[in-house]
Amino acid sequence: MAKKTTAAIIRGDGTGPELVNAMVKVLKACNTKIELVQCDAGSEWWEKNGGNSYISPEVWKLLEDSDACFKGPTTTVPVPNAPRSVAVSIRQKFQLYGNLRPIKTYANAEKQLDFICVREATEGLYAGIEFKTSDDSAIAIRKTTRKGCDRIARKAFEVAKDYGWKKVVAITKRNILKETDGIFWSSIENAGKGFKGIEYEEYYIDNMTQQLVKNPERFNKNVLVSTNLFMDVISECASGNVGSIGNVYSGNYGDDYAMFEPAHGSAPKYAGKDKVNPVATILSGAWMADYLGEREICKAIFKATEDVINENKYVTYDLGGTASLSKMADQIATRAAKLLKK
Repeated sequence: MAKKTTAAIIRGDGTGPELVNAMVKVLKACNTKIELVQCDAGSEWWEKNGGNSYISPEVWKLLEDSDACFKGPTTTVPVPNAPRSVAVSIRQKFQLYGNLRPIKTYANAEKQLDFICVREATEGLYAGIEFKTSDDSAIAIRKTTRKGCDRIARKAFEVAKDYGWKKVVAITKRNILKETDGIFWSSIENAGKGFKGIEYEEYYIDNMTQQLVKNPERFNKNVLVSTNLFMDVISECASGNVGSIGNVYSGNYGDDYAMFEPAHGSAPKYAGKDKVNPVATILSGAWMADYLGEREICKAIFKATEDVINENKYVTYDLGGTASLSKMADQIATRAAKLLKK
């Protein structure tokens, strides 16, 4: 890399700090040249400092000055006066409209799956537009714009093209949500015209959840795309087939910035116990390295992780093993470093 590349690393809440430390250790074992600047944000920071955001002005400045960022798992307090989540705040601030979550199983999985979920990440019900109409009723607005739908539709087809896949599956409830999902579906149709050789199909979300339980293999080598809440639900449902949510990594992409994060929560009851699965955090970090120009490091980390999981000797409890978080991370770090020396 010609210039110094920096990444803001948010340690997060609960198990976040120990997971982030494991990810940083793996990247450093691979001799990353990215400057990893660690910082704090989330509910634990907010409970000590207060304010209307989980992110301090100093951390916002760090994010703005970085080339990308990594967010460890954070807790969002489910009460009306609590701030908007760290992830939603960063996505909306930097217009990180494309959330990508691969669903890919390992050799010992019952079902062999390989597809990608693409989620619009800046609007929909996550726009946070809601208000009370009385003491006993409230309304939430599902914000859908042509701009938002066009860019996530284009992103889905671009991902399919990049992977050499031939199908995009759009998930809607257009028979009921005729206006909002009508805009989304027309954006899919318009985007599809610019990608010859890639077909597209529509599934309603209720049917889609059934298919992901009954026959998820039918979506192999497909890109699944939907609006914010629908794809949040669908990607979580699909993640159930990967063996553990602890394996599921993700990236949030805009036109000139990206945030990477594990797909799971902060699991505060396991904080400090060196117990939880580090795979999603480590692979999200590898994706960040790829985004910032270190493709060979990313490939080595993915291969090392796959080897550790398939060997099934140094895996955490959720994968049927007895290894600690740090033991599994150490194995990935050592093997990735060896691969890079070959």
